[in-house]
Amino acid sequence: MRRELYDADHESFRTVVAEFVDREVTPNLERWDEQRLIDRETWLAAGKQGLIGLAAPEEFGGGGGADYRFRAVLLEELARVHATSLASSFSLQDDIAIPYIREIGTAEQQRRWLPRMAAGELIGAIAMTEPGTGSDLKGIRTSAKQVSGGWVVNGAKTFITNGIHSDLVITVARTDPEGGSGGFSLLVVERDMPGFSRGRKLKKVGLHAQDTAELVYEDVFVPDENVLGEIGGGFGQLRAMLPLERLSIAVHALAVSEAILAETIDYVRDRHAFGQRVADFQNTQFELAEMQTEVSISRVFVDRAILALNAGELTEVDAAMAKWWGADLQNRVIDRCLQLHGGYGFMLEYPVGRAYQDARIQRIFGGANEIMKQIIGRSIVGRP
Repeated sequence: MRRELYDADHESFRTVVAEFVDREVTPNLERWDEQRLIDRETWLAAGKQGLIGLAAPEEFGGGGGADYRFRAVLLEELARVHATSLASSFSLQDDIAIPYIREIGTAEQQRRWLPRMAAGELIGAIAMTEPGTGSDLKGIRTSAKQVSGGWVVNGAKTFITNGIHSDLVITVARTDPEGGSGGFSLLVVERDMPGFSRGRKLKKVGLHAQDTAELVYEDVFVPDENVLGEIGGGFGQLRAMLPLERLSIAVHALAVSEAILAETIDYVRDRHAFGQRVADFQNTQFELAEMQTEVSISRVFVDRAILALNAGELTEVDAAMAKWWGADLQNRVIDRCLQLHGGYGFMLEYPVGRAYQDARIQRIFGGANEIMKQIIGRSIVGRP
């Protein structure tokens, strides 16, 4: 079935992205995994090419943010070479940090931060998860107490993507202990603020090159000009921005599924067992038929979701559907493709082995898949 999502401008952009990926990304993937960190020079190179900051307004050096299809092209090209850690790090910048500042930041905040974020000079992060709190945001304990000229923040965060490299951390803090869902606010904590420090760079099952860290806040003074949006509006602001994050996860999940499936098809055509190609076994053909069908059907839904986002019509429920289905599909496809590789699939020198490690987190971050199902289910039965 012919795909109709992209036009000539998107394909021209793909050529630029592919050249950047082959030059700046592919040669470094193994080294990044070993050092558990992506070079900041790669961020700067991407900024010069106009590959990050796509969500920032053009007046601040960005791509304007009106057409998410350009971001989808980038995610697909990173999936092509299995640069999953870089894709996740860039997504944090372009699908979370920049949109928050663009949508709810003041004009002064936008002028101060967005140009350097679009250039790759400032790296953003968002700090929601705490040692005792994951998807249940109402359980956040990090506090912000108002003082003259700003707020004093105390607490700890964990599992923070871009945690080591981040220069700006959008921190979710409880500004009113008795405020319920209206007691949370977003404060932008900057790298060198006294009392703000990094804890461990965390070792993970997958996404080894993506820096993930603990953050510690000890009497960190955050000035009023670093409050993002309205005091007490944090919960609603988070909820409004989550559909984009979840669509981003779905887009990359599907791109990875397609890439691994294509490589597996090539593998079973070349690999021989019991006197014939692995591709000639009926079981192999059944497996490939099922996976190709699921991926193709999912592609239609995700492409429609991208167009809905562009039109301002992507709902929380549709984004939840795309996220949980895409993440589950990615894990199923990779698992079945690994099986078709046999013992070689368990070797990290093969992309399917590395993809197996990296995929598992997709069902957890951005809101666990169980939370996605709850969002969908409540919309069906009419519960708040």
